[in-house]
Amino acid sequence: MGIFNFYNVRKPRQFDHKPIYYDPRKEALAKRIHKVKMELGVEETDYEQYKEAIRGSFIEGTTHLKKSKNKGDDIRGRIYKNMRLILILVILGVVYWYFFLK
Repeated sequence: MGIFNFYNVRKPRQFDHKPIYYDPRKEALAKRIHKVKMELGVEETDYEQYKEAIRGSFIEGTTHLKKSKNKGDDIRGRIYKNMRLILILVILGVVYWYFFLK
C-alpha cells in the first residue's frame, strides 16, 4: 500500500542518451560546410534558427505557464504555497473538530 509522502517527492528518471557512434570532428565539419553554403546562397534553410524558435514556444502557447513565468514563480515558490495551503486546511480541520464534533 502506498503512503503519500509530501516532503520527499521522487523526481522522474531523466532520459540520458549516449550516442554509440559520435564523431565531434565530423559534426564540426558539417556545421562549417552548412555555414559556407549559407554564405554562398546555395542552401537557404538554417535549422539552427528553427531550434531557437521552438525553444520557448510551449510556454508562450499556454496562458497559465506564461503568467507564472512573467511573475517569476519557480518550484520553490509553488512548494511553499502548497505547504501553506495544507497547513491552513489542517488548522481549519482542527477548528471544525473542536467546535462541532467534540
